[in-house]
Amino acid sequence: MKIARKDALMWFSLFAQMQEAGEELGPRQMEIVLSTLAQIETSVEHRQRELKQAIPHLQSLQGRSLYVGDRAQFPGGCAGCLTGSGLTAVRKTNKCNISCPFCYNFGELDQQPPVGEGMWEIGGGRYRVEDMDLLFSIQKKPGSICYVYLEPFMEIDVYPEMIRKFHDAGVYQHMYTNGTLITADNVRALADAGLDELRINLGATGCSDRVIGNMETAAAVIPHVGIETPMTPEFYEKFHEKKDRILSSGIQFMNCAELHLNPNNLVNYDTEPLYMSRLGYLSPAWSRELTLKLMAEADRESWSVVVHDCSNRTKFARDLHLRAMEGSWFGSTTYACEYDQIPCYAFLPILQHPSYSFLEEEELPVGYRLTDIVY
Repeated sequence: MKIARKDALMWFSLFAQMQEAGEELGPRQMEIVLSTLAQIETSVEHRQRELKQAIPHLQSLQGRSLYVGDRAQFPGGCAGCLTGSGLTAVRKTNKCNISCPFCYNFGELDQQPPVGEGMWEIGGGRYRVEDMDLLFSIQKKPGSICYVYLEPFMEIDVYPEMIRKFHDAGVYQHMYTNGTLITADNVRALADAGLDELRINLGATGCSDRVIGNMETAAAVIPHVGIETPMTPEFYEKFHEKKDRILSSGIQFMNCAELHLNPNNLVNYDTEPLYMSRLGYLSPAWSRELTLKLMAEADRESWSVVVHDCSNRTKFARDLHLRAMEGSWFGSTTYACEYDQIPCYAFLPILQHPSYSFLEEEELPVGYRLTDIVY
């Protein structure tokens, strides 16, 4: 069923009202919802394909992700996640010093549960540094790990000891930060402990001069430093205002993350044209489009850094790869919608947006029209 946009808008307006009233959608109503989401996704992907055609030297990482630039500069953490033995998250810090509209924990940053004094969350378990030798001696060690949740530099002095443990075990390590708390001393301590890669969310501060300076400081001592930022119009604009300094800061890569919305941060973007990728991640349609425009620019101007398309498609591939590494059955995935029910109201803006017309439309069959009772 290739529903027409006018019919989809009509039904989604009704479904949004039903959901607001606490009603659940029935099977045929869900057929209309899924048909509409497929039409929207097809329209969005058509625009993305057109943008890809403007990137002559677009490269593929084993069909799992796209990038432009020197493969040798491609971030090792991403390579391990997408093609290696997978990626393990290490969690320690439940606080952040800033609040970003795109943060997964927006609106509840002060409610994040602590990991535990002296404890680290690894693979769902809790460990002390002194437990690591036992863990390494029993279980297969990961090829790479990442330090996440929320801002590690809030208590960065406790990280070198754990970093040294993983380094001595031969595990590749990267860390995420907003970059505001970087100093020459703390990044030197991380480098001396063996941190391989530091990723700075430059969009968190609107490409502030101070953070760009901190990025230069980090790039002088840590082997691999780059940017990982959700692609938004605000970041795209600020980046271009300071493009020359950013590209000459010593970084090696830019991971352009497709902005991923969950029930916490959706409120900040629910008036934007949204689509759902393979019934999983929900994103503004413009996010990956900005990435592809930036990649075309990097390709055209032969930037010295790799620009990586960290899209929903990449996240889809990442999960499939991780399941395969775990020995799961064919087709096993945890990539899925994060909402208890698909939020129909959130798709009204794209259904009303003139730039996202449906490529092929059909009349609704009998039983699915507004004059019919559809359950």
